Amino acid sequence: MLRAIAPIISCFGMLAIVACGGRDPVADGADNTAGLPVINEAAPDATGAPPTNSVQESNANDLPGASARIPAALHGRWGLGPNDCMPERGDAKGLLIISADDLRFYESRAVPASDIEVGEDSISGNFAFTGEGQSWTKFQALKAQGNQLVRTETNPAASFTYAKCT
Repeated sequence: MLRAIAPIISCFGMLAIVACGGRDPVADGADNTAGLPVINEAAPDATGAPPTNSVQESNANDLPGASARIPAALHGRWGLGPNDCMPERGDAKGLLIISADDLRFYESRAVPASDIEVGEDSISGNFAFTGEGQSWTKFQALKAQGNQLVRTETNPAASFTYAKCT
């Protein structure tokens, strides 16, 4: 009896594999964004007060901690890839330009906002970002290591290594 059932079970197993063997894990037209958290949405604080976005304006003078100066060791042009350091390229999406007052990315700008810690060759804390009609706050840590700059951010966690442009 067991020998008679075994071929039937293996046929059902093969059918299950074939049925689930599509190339795209999401069906056409399916809404695969349901239930995902909104990135850069302010979280409630420990008191239970509703979340607020502390960065409403892009004016650096209105931001707490905006007087923090970015160390000179970090100033300059930094590229994620070799093409990012070519000034004639208008599509240098991995270019980061750092001055004493701000970080300039391809389509956004960030200024030190709050809880900033500054060292000779590093800065970390919350930065107020503006770009593409939006404003948000995000933790950034930048550290120069010779001709490299390591930028780490949170929410989501990521680390990027830049080379100094010449």
